[in-house]
Amino acid sequence: MSRVHNFSAGPATLPVEVLEKVQSELVNYRGKGSSLIEMSHRGPEYTEVHQQAITRLKRILNADEGWNVLFLGGGASTQFLMLPQNFLNQERTADYINTGSWSKKAIKEARLFGNVHIPYSGEEGQFTHIPEDSELNLSDDATYLHFTSNNTIFGTQFRKEPASNGALLACDASSDFLSRPIDLDRYGMIYAGAQKNLGPAGVTVVMIHDRFLEKILDGEKTPTMLKYQTHLEKLFNTPPVFGVYMVNYVLEWIEEKGGLDYFDEINRKKADLLYGEIDKDDYYRGTADEGSRSFMNVTWRLPSEELEAKFLQEAAENDLVALKGHRSVGGIRASIYNACGYESVEALVDFMQTFRKNNG
Repeated sequence: MSRVHNFSAGPATLPVEVLEKVQSELVNYRGKGSSLIEMSHRGPEYTEVHQQAITRLKRILNADEGWNVLFLGGGASTQFLMLPQNFLNQERTADYINTGSWSKKAIKEARLFGNVHIPYSGEEGQFTHIPEDSELNLSDDATYLHFTSNNTIFGTQFRKEPASNGALLACDASSDFLSRPIDLDRYGMIYAGAQKNLGPAGVTVVMIHDRFLEKILDGEKTPTMLKYQTHLEKLFNTPPVFGVYMVNYVLEWIEEKGGLDYFDEINRKKADLLYGEIDKDDYYRGTADEGSRSFMNVTWRLPSEELEAKFLQEAAENDLVALKGHRSVGGIRASIYNACGYESVEALVDFMQTFRKNNG
């Protein structure tokens, strides 16, 4: 079987081992005579998968018993509104750090429900920079501080959790979730669309700690499906069964590989290799500030848009696919999530060297 080197920003490449395992079970799940995705979501087979995924995720993150795990639909974009609807009103303020397009979308939704303070915005600098703690103008009594840990479009990433002046962190971690260890004690909530590092599109992981739930509003006017309490109390509606099924196997794969310490090391090696090639001279030009560069989404430009188009065409001819930058910014982007192997980055760097030699 021949597979391309897939650098898609999402839906992204998945571990071959997981795909093969799902393939072997898809028609006849463990001798039951049907696929898991044809069985009741309240039956013993899916219940086992659902609970396994929760247990594995908490074990990988070393999460204490206060953490609650939900598998919801609607993508991370639904969390942009669900979070403030449950925790924010006109008497409360939340801090939102603005580091890119997804942060802006979250801010727009939050303003529908309560007061939003922006302690830092990178918009004037075209979102090439992640702020240092000293650059944050934080509120005195924010209900939470929201940040986007990794920015797929602009190729920037928080290297550590930002200062929050005592407020719990609420994080959109969609594009770097489980790529490295985090200081989980700082967080009240983490949410992530699965389609980058965790599984197929269609399921969103939401983690909420009990200490954050103490701040939840009564929700008298909140629609039932948009209340976190609805989903915390029981499996309220049919979950994204296939997505959770695959997430469970990706979590198993992460553990088998060595957990977050392993992926932190290998992801840094992949990024160092690629940025090293970009920084050799001025032919390839990285778009993010050096100290703000993402280890998940590497973005760069060539001397002209014509060369970029040629680069993309020839890369595809060499089985290096999905390298086109986001339509809003152009350029080149290589998304090197957990399941993107080191050998794929090596193949890309080899191609970049050849392309520079032939077109420099």
